[in-house]
Amino acid sequence: MATTDQDAALQIASGRKPFVEPLRLGKRLKEIRLANQWTLEDVSQRTGLARSTLSKIENNQLSPTFTVVQKLIGGLGIDLPQLLRPPKPQTATMGRRDLTRAGDGQRHPTPTYEHELLSHQLAQKRMIPFKTIVRARSFDEFQEWVRHDGEEFLIVLEGSILLYTEFYEPVALEQGDSIYFDSDMGHALVSISEADASVLSVCTRADVG
Repeated sequence: MATTDQDAALQIASGRKPFVEPLRLGKRLKEIRLANQWTLEDVSQRTGLARSTLSKIENNQLSPTFTVVQKLIGGLGIDLPQLLRPPKPQTATMGRRDLTRAGDGQRHPTPTYEHELLSHQLAQKRMIPFKTIVRARSFDEFQEWVRHDGEEFLIVLEGSILLYTEFYEPVALEQGDSIYFDSDMGHALVSISEADASVLSVCTRADVG
């Protein structure tokens, strides 16, 4: 038999754990309160529950009764599923950053491209950004398809290019055009403008999360 909202509330009130543990309800209550920028006094006035009672619930010092759960739902203007939803996992940001001044990227010239790797000082990135000057003028200049793990987003900064991909007809991209594709699919860029074209690419790393 499916668990109803009321069944779930009663399980909480009785301290049983099949649906949601009281500790998690306390954390969820605090999450809702902070998300709305409410103080304990604000919640107290909305629900008619004492500040000390609310504090004990949030800190897992008190298991709320069914009556208390009803007051929380009514006073906060939420439904039971919202209150029972698991709290968001706490993730600590590392606060990393890596500034790359114009022209200071790590350069990787090839016969067909001149890549400039951006944010190259930052290890274990989830994305790999780089600018590329496209020097190739013909697909014949490539000895084989370019391919690598992950996915790639590309936007044309200057000029025009022809993007060759393994499973599609070549597509022309002008300045400002962008495209997203699986980069393990063979691909190659050719400049079709008078000057060398320039593109910005961001690749995902298949080996990171």
